[in-house]
Amino acid sequence: MSEKKEPSLLDGFKAFLMRGNVVDLAVAVVIGAAFTNIVNSVVRGVINPLVGAIGTKNLDSYSSCLKGPCEKAADGTVSSGVMILWGSVLGATLSFVITAAVVYFLMVLPMAKYLARQEARRKAKEGTHEVIEVTELEVLKEIRDALVAQRGSGHNES
Repeated sequence: MSEKKEPSLLDGFKAFLMRGNVVDLAVAVVIGAAFTNIVNSVVRGVINPLVGAIGTKNLDSYSSCLKGPCEKAADGTVSSGVMILWGSVLGATLSFVITAAVVYFLMVLPMAKYLARQEARRKAKEGTHEVIEVTELEVLKEIRDALVAQRGSGHNES
């Protein structure tokens, strides 16, 4: 009886690392981190000042007292009462929506349009090749028919 050797822990880890999707995931994380800096810069440098021109840039100061009396300490923490910090939730939600809009309109939408144009060009090229092939086939059929007709008329004259 032959004993089947179970793969070692190190062999399993090596196989895991050598899979293509692990490398793709690592690249995506690195690119995503770099991309995050770009998006955050656009939001902080362009979008937030525009929103700040309409209202306030920092919504963290908005809150409601659920169970009073509510008092804040000097460092901003709640020292008594139950405070609902709805301004920070609203700020995070707005930041998410603005970030998602920046990513969609400045990155995803232009890339989708670019890829659609590339696909249309590729299909147009394939369509041109098909038309050329069909035309060549028709020409070859016409040549064949002309040769058959020529042979047929040549046999009748002899």
